[in-house]
Amino acid sequence: MRRLLITVVFLLLALMLASCRQPVAGPTPTPCADQTSQSNAQACAPSESGGLQAVSSPRSETETTPTSSVTYAITETLRVVNDGLGAPDKQNLWIALINDAEPYQWVESVAVTPAGYTIVTDEYGNRYAEFDFSRQQPGSSILITITYLVTVAEVALDLTSCEGTLPNEFTQPELHIESGNPQIVALANELAQGKVTACEKVRAFYDYIGNNLVYSYNGRNWGAQAALGEMGADCTEYSDLLIALSRAAGIPARYVEGLAYVPDATDASAAPGDARTEHAWVEVFLPGPGWTPIDPTLGRSSLARERYFAHLPPDHIIVTHGRNPSTLRGASYFTHLYWPGQSTAIRIGDFGWEIRPVALAR
Repeated sequence: MRRLLITVVFLLLALMLASCRQPVAGPTPTPCADQTSQSNAQACAPSESGGLQAVSSPRSETETTPTSSVTYAITETLRVVNDGLGAPDKQNLWIALINDAEPYQWVESVAVTPAGYTIVTDEYGNRYAEFDFSRQQPGSSILITITYLVTVAEVALDLTSCEGTLPNEFTQPELHIESGNPQIVALANELAQGKVTACEKVRAFYDYIGNNLVYSYNGRNWGAQAALGEMGADCTEYSDLLIALSRAAGIPARYVEGLAYVPDATDASAAPGDARTEHAWVEVFLPGPGWTPIDPTLGRSSLARERYFAHLPPDHIIVTHGRNPSTLRGASYFTHLYWPGQSTAIRIGDFGWEIRPVALAR
């Protein structure tokens, strides 16, 4: 009976992960389509060129109990193809890089080809490899390959103590996080009624989302308010709503985008790397533990509810922080700009990931 229950849980998790694939950059944007709040010059100031070394993200205040870890070999590929008759006067590509993010992950090694890129950093501390492919010749293609060795830890937080002050950051509305919307504010107030601590309030928001949202992959960025409708929601809306409700209650919350890996228990013939998904989840700042990971999408089932609240198994790999990093211009994982568009036709192809666990660290 115990073996059957474990099998059912893994099947459920695999199905949940397989259905939540984050949208990546859509049609190639033009420079005039940049609607970000900060200029590219501010958000993308070059910090170094050439060789890449893993650099730690700012330390979290979170006290964690890492109980296990897994090391993954990760390969990201992307191809830039010039199908037009002319060469672009200017062409740039920014690819978000996996970095150290204590206490969740450590980058053991990283290699990027081709060489000649520049490392830039955005307002969230995310780092990108910026490529200049100006004058790419008609009919040519450029393959970009990034390989990583990343150790990912299981993280479990103790919420016994949940008293103290909250920082005044990540509490304001923004695109897709409509925490000032009257519907969101009213719902947050209703769910928080009778709850004393921030931990209790966030748990009420988390349980509401798991009990009431209907999962449906949409491949779009609809935002928190849309999740209250009947259109369905995927991991972006699940995360947006939890962040918006938390911020409406004055509790700091931020968006995390990356990868989730769970062995595909439904298909023994699946090739290595097939069981992966692009995914989004949340960090909420709680007094005592600090920044606390929560995955409202994978925790929507009552069978998995405890597994993804203040706890992450070693299968979530962070790529970026922030709902709207200015460097990405509304895209996920990478963004691409070129001009003039009248004489060239450049597309992005063969974008994908291969993820393979190579070692159980402990």
